Amino acid sequence: MPRLLRLELSGGLHHITLRGNRLECIYLNDEDRIARLDIRGAVCKRFNRACHAWRQMTNMLECKT
Repeated sequence: MPRLLRLELSGGLHHITLRGNRLECIYLNDEDRIARLDIRGAVCKRFNRACHAWRQMTNMLECKT
């Protein structure tokens, strides 16, 4: 069954998550983390969105970067 369309409300807030496959590490190193921040900033600018808060976390405790 396909997922239902997301509601786009004016002024609405969205919670966005990112998870690696099989609980693998999402970021290989600090450069990956910085690249993800750059992409997020470009997407927010392109679609005229504001990011009110964010946090970059590993996918599991064993990820060492």
